[in-house]
Amino acid sequence: MVVDQVVWFDCRMSASEVTTEATAAHVNLRDSLSVLQVQVIASLELNRVHYAEGRKKSLRARYYFGILFLIMNFIAWFFRDYGQGVLPFIHHIKACGKEGEDCFHALGVLRVSLGCYIFFSVMFLTTVKTRKLHESWNLWHSGHWEVKFIILLVSMALPFFLPSELVQIYGEVARIGAGVFLLLQLVSVIQFIIWWNKYWIPDEERKQRWSFGLLMSTLFYVASMCGIVYLYTTYAPRASCSLNLFFITWTAILLAAIMVVSLHSKVNRGLLSSGIMASYIVFLCWCALRSEPATARCQTKNQEKGNSDWITIIGFLIAIFAIVIAAFSTGIDSKSFQFSEDKVEEEDDIPYSYGFFHLVFSLGAMYFAMLFISWDLNNSARKWSIDVGWMSAWVRVINEWFAATIYIWMLISPIVRENKVMNNGRTVQETVDSVMP
Repeated sequence: MVVDQVVWFDCRMSASEVTTEATAAHVNLRDSLSVLQVQVIASLELNRVHYAEGRKKSLRARYYFGILFLIMNFIAWFFRDYGQGVLPFIHHIKACGKEGEDCFHALGVLRVSLGCYIFFSVMFLTTVKTRKLHESWNLWHSGHWEVKFIILLVSMALPFFLPSELVQIYGEVARIGAGVFLLLQLVSVIQFIIWWNKYWIPDEERKQRWSFGLLMSTLFYVASMCGIVYLYTTYAPRASCSLNLFFITWTAILLAAIMVVSLHSKVNRGLLSSGIMASYIVFLCWCALRSEPATARCQTKNQEKGNSDWITIIGFLIAIFAIVIAAFSTGIDSKSFQFSEDKVEEEDDIPYSYGFFHLVFSLGAMYFAMLFISWDLNNSARKWSIDVGWMSAWVRVINEWFAATIYIWMLISPIVRENKVMNNGRTVQETVDSVMP
């Protein structure tokens, strides 16, 4: 009996100790989990701060690249207009030929453009696979500017030691690259127009936006009409201006076609996007007419006022900044060229595609070369002139027609695909009906 009591007492004590130990272990586990949870939260917060800082550096870096691109534009202009008289030491470079002729004017522009292309191609190759902010190549894109400055200097100097024949070949390739750049810019502009139209879509909850959208579409169409009238009165004042009359009349026809297609019952896209596109097309027509040679322009008055005229200088500077803005805005608009739109963005994703950004700038280098030499490899452009010549005018005109064609196709393509699907469905149904008894 005594033995049973002792055993029972020992068992009771053992159970109590086990309960105490279990309670202590539960408390320790809870404390450990709390500490671990705090550490995880602190780590996530630290990562969030780190990603935010990396994102800021990345967004800041694109402006630095834009400034470098602007400087290269001015360097190309300097070599075209003033380099031969200011940089006599280049005359001693063997590849530059007698008195450095092959390193200035059109060839000088192509050499600077090639250097710019090499630099941004290097940046493209080293950043094209970057996807996350914590990757090492993200740090390369956003920092290490001392190393990149050295690469830039080497890239800019190398083309001046290449034979002129290779530079001429690059010029031929640059025409294609510049055309690709214009195409990318065109798609980016159209995507922006579509986004703008979606933003101001009328609905019951956004009546203020609806009224503003109606006002904007009216303004854009009025501006387009006034633009057509201005082009007729300024660039085609006489019946003998047949080519200009054709350009302007065809632009007016495209404008009307865009409006009719947009308002068609099956399309029903409204007037805002078509109004913006119409204004853009009129602007491209004006650029084409402005690009005609000064001696061949059919205008109401002669606008030749000398190379140093302040209007010419201001127009030249605006054109250069327009090149940079076009490259910059297209470069950061990689989303317009994504095939999949359902991709979910994560916190550590890079804010824009680095590879696409540098690819656009490398093509932009070819584009500004073509503008400075007016798309003619043998062109000897006047000082303070840019994108002037018959080749430039026709490139602008073709770009205008291409823009209108792409936009109209984007309006009607959903209907074409829908009709194609319906026709395929009918064909399948007819086949099934013919097979079944």
